[in-house]
Amino acid sequence: MSSFLSKAFTARDSAETRTFYDDWASSYEAEITALGYATPARCAAALRKYAGETNAPVLDFGCGTGLAGQALKDAGFTVIDGVDLSAAMLAEAQAKDVYRSLTQIEPGQALPFADGAYALMAAVGVIGAGAAPAGALHTLMRKLPKGGKLVLTQNDHTLKDPAFRGALSEWTDCGAARLLFREDGPHLPGINLNATVYVIEKA
Repeated sequence: MSSFLSKAFTARDSAETRTFYDDWASSYEAEITALGYATPARCAAALRKYAGETNAPVLDFGCGTGLAGQALKDAGFTVIDGVDLSAAMLAEAQAKDVYRSLTQIEPGQALPFADGAYALMAAVGVIGAGAAPAGALHTLMRKLPKGGKLVLTQNDHTLKDPAFRGALSEWTDCGAARLLFREDGPHLPGINLNATVYVIEKA
């Protein structure tokens, strides 16, 4: 296991997260694809099942080097926009030529688009241990319009932290969102790490 991957699920603040992923950007894809990174394709298939249409814009939140964007395109989505903290990761994503737009975002700042601009969102391997905080789920859900859908994941490390499970429950338990899909399965099978994929719809 690389030194980056061994530290990937360690808690850090947003500035440290940006630096970590900037430093990892050049080798990130080779490392995780060698471990059988299964989550992007799982998420894209799940969102496609419930999206209804494939020409509506999809926000790829925390798009990284673009693996989720590529999976969304492969699943049939035609308009994909990505946002990420890391400029180095975004540069890698740009080279894939699957995004309509790519935007660097600042931690703790408002997302650079209007409420309701995206009825479809993906947060693939993003909200969890060592990455975006649990509160990022609330940020995305508030931006979704009624009937909007978000696909997200929680890997084994994240599922051990009640804050992340609790953030999801805050929306589904009170009826503010409906759980359309939940599936446990492989995340990085090369290190026996699994993840749960969810699709939730804003009520």
